[in-house]
Amino acid sequence: MVIFQMLSKNGKLEFLTDKNSALVLVDYQPSMFRSISSGDKTIIKSAAVCAAKAAKILGVPVVLSSINPKLNGEFIPEITQIFPNQEVYARKVPSFDAFEDEKTWDAFKRTGKNKMVISGLWTSMCFAYSAIHAIKEEYEVYGLIDAAGDSTIDAHKYGVKRMLQVGVVPLTLEALVSEWMHDWNNPKAGELVAEVYSKYGAMIGLR
Repeated sequence: MVIFQMLSKNGKLEFLTDKNSALVLVDYQPSMFRSISSGDKTIIKSAAVCAAKAAKILGVPVVLSSINPKLNGEFIPEITQIFPNQEVYARKVPSFDAFEDEKTWDAFKRTGKNKMVISGLWTSMCFAYSAIHAIKEEYEVYGLIDAAGDSTIDAHKYGVKRMLQVGVVPLTLEALVSEWMHDWNNPKAGELVAEVYSKYGAMIGLR
């Protein structure tokens, strides 16, 4: 009974919804993509873009953060064009941890959500350090793994392992979107099939 009561109070047993979570995307910039060799860059970009599209469709709050855009390039337009009136927080502090930048951290806190879905480039640094920061601040953190990449296979692999060790919950794009949507009675289901599932290769999205 005691174990059951402890589990029932575990917020990570509650599914992600469009009401209880926010999406954070970190450093999707040209120079970061150029250095990825841990996986297919096209798939990684597609997962990030599809997550952003799903968030837009379902009204999930989104925070975008970049590092040194003059050197690394601006946040990719495939995502910023989805949110044309939204600021990309170019970090004043040139830290690998996006949340050491006050504006970026405040932007997430203003969402009022306790569950954070986060991904970024590269896995072992800006993604991992930002996720760990949020864990230390006692948020529930979910790492969108297939939207992330790194300079080597091992860098990505052990970046993920490090996050898992501190309590980040791993998930992938199609699982995330399905969890946000919840069921096929969602009035946005058709739009999600057309704009997200079908763009990422899920069988249910093929026509």
